[in-house]
Amino acid sequence: MELHNVEVFRTNVRQKRQARVLLNKLAKQFPKFRINFDLEDCDKILRVEGSNVHQEKIAELVIENGYCCDAL
Repeated sequence: MELHNVEVFRTNVRQKRQARVLLNKLAKQFPKFRINFDLEDCDKILRVEGSNVHQEKIAELVIENGYCCDAL
């Protein structure tokens, strides 16, 4: 059985359209991860699940696209 990490990030992504664009970019960069946003949460949560999730690389990609991203 493969172990999965779940990493959670606080973002400032507000709209579903913004989240979709980022999800597409994240999926291309990290195709083996399960990635989703919870825009209903006050912290606009980005959740990434998979093996060997690198917080820095995820945050870097989100920040490069103009959004805040802090690991929780």
